[in-house]
Amino acid sequence: MIPYKPKVKAPDPHLVSYTTNILRNHGITTVCEESACPNRAECYAAHTATFMILGDTCTRACRFCNVKTGRGAPPDPEEPQRIAEAVAALGLAYVVITSVDRDDLPDLGVGHFCAVVETLKRTLPDVKVEMLTPDFKAKESLLERIVACGADKLAHNEETVRRLSHAVRPQSDYDRSLDVLRYYAAHFQKGRVKSSLMVGLGETSEELEETMRDLRDAGVEELTVGQYLQPTPRHLPVARYYDAAFFERIKEKAYRLGFKAVAAAPLVRSSYRAKYLS
Repeated sequence: MIPYKPKVKAPDPHLVSYTTNILRNHGITTVCEESACPNRAECYAAHTATFMILGDTCTRACRFCNVKTGRGAPPDPEEPQRIAEAVAALGLAYVVITSVDRDDLPDLGVGHFCAVVETLKRTLPDVKVEMLTPDFKAKESLLERIVACGADKLAHNEETVRRLSHAVRPQSDYDRSLDVLRYYAAHFQKGRVKSSLMVGLGETSEELEETMRDLRDAGVEELTVGQYLQPTPRHLPVARYYDAAFFERIKEKAYRLGFKAVAAAPLVRSSYRAKYLS
């Protein structure tokens, strides 16, 4: 059987080049560029981008992710201001802030997350900010700081179903991620809580629905679902490619479960249409 191959319109080279040059001039890393995301031109045109803070080295080694593993450099105290300047130069209206896991830092990176958000809110008060966070080991003292630092939306990705979670994210935990999302939903009054799932790793339809139910029970209101694609031969293989009709069924099922906003398609990633998924 020939795998279903999703197609995406070629990105506008002028828009991508313009945006990339500004990011490079400010020494900024975005998930959009690092992953060569096929949706980046669409997001740039919608004045949205996803910034990756705290360096490009992760202390964890998830088997789906192509970010290098190791001990990262100390947080750059100038990064929050550089991000604010890049956001202003690009005229962005909606910004997603995410990061690698930094289990090597005393506060797991929470202070730097808050510094970025607080700088953006102080210098560009009309810009909406979404925080896509690690699990911070579900430490409530750290999650409390995240909730309080002024973001407009909070997100943390569950990534996959319970049975596959340890194999996919060996240093993370399915229930710990639910605990993070449950804390966010219970204490974050400013906006919605979001999570994301990958499919194609070997999950069953029943397991996927169970995971979506777990997310709703935790208080998650927004969901994105996309096809897993193997970044290199060293990473987990794709167990199955799903067609567009499958994602339409998933979207319908998610709405029936009570999610308020859902994006589900082969090339959907966790920050896809973040500005509008609310």
